Amino acid sequence: MMIDKTDKSLGALFSDLTRDMVDLVRQEIALARAEMSSKMAEIQTALISVAVGAAVMLAGLFILLLAVVRGVEVLLPPNIGPWLAPLIVGLIVAGGGYALVKSGSAKITADKLTPHRTMDSLKRDKLAVQEKL
Repeated sequence: MMIDKTDKSLGALFSDLTRDMVDLVRQEIALARAEMSSKMAEIQTALISVAVGAAVMLAGLFILLLAVVRGVEVLLPPNIGPWLAPLIVGLIVAGGGYALVKSGSAKITADKLTPHRTMDSLKRDKLAVQEKL
């Protein structure tokens, strides 16, 4: 009976498997780093855009609110208008701002930061390793 020289010993097979698994883990870590880096860069760019836009809008909002306060002040009696108009407008604006903050914070979830491609790849790798074993 002749033994084929291309057959590997059990030790060599385990050595190959260990080396392949280490390479696979390294590749998965590199993929996770790249994906998280990409996601963080996207979030950073979006946050900068939101911050600049909010600052510009805030300046315009102050001017509009001043006009609304003056308009409400004209409608009120002269002895209470100067203090009641800003109070009324301030309460309405604060309520609207609170509603916007609650709405926006509800949309920020951990799922947006989850590295989905890496997780899918890890699941495929796990299945491949299980099949080889």
